[in-house]
Amino acid sequence: MPGMELRPVSARDPLVAPLLADLTREYAARYGETGEMATVAPEEFDPPAGTFLVLVDGGEVLAGGGLRRLDDGVCEVKRMWTAPGHRRKGYASRVLTALEDAARAAGYRTLLLETGPLQPEAYALYTGRGYRRIPVYGRYHLARAFRLDLDPPGDSAGPTP
Repeated sequence: MPGMELRPVSARDPLVAPLLADLTREYAARYGETGEMATVAPEEFDPPAGTFLVLVDGGEVLAGGGLRRLDDGVCEVKRMWTAPGHRRKGYASRVLTALEDAARAAGYRTLLLETGPLQPEAYALYTGRGYRRIPVYGRYHLARAFRLDLDPPGDSAGPTP
């Protein structure tokens, strides 16, 4: 993927605005009026406890996502998104790998996330990468919740099943 850059940014960076706007539109299209995103303050994605990443090509944001601290050793992936015209090219997987690496580097041992029930492509992405289903932990009782136990940095064994 020459020319593409995975860039850490603030969730308040203007590069993130189109990502969040498209994500909001997509949730509204899939879920109607119940499709709002849980409010997360942008500073929750700030280092050292969090991060927000965008995959940029020629100034265009192709994909992105963030992580934030939930508890000691536990963080959560939020705002995973790929631009509609760029899906099924591995960009979400690239962002997710970078988020997992950032979580390890920050000392997290467990990564959690939730996705909506009308997002089968997200479900396939997470289960295909070794995330396992867990009970819903957030405010959306119909969500699909997942967990990945992270190996420490430098451990090549991969995620635990």
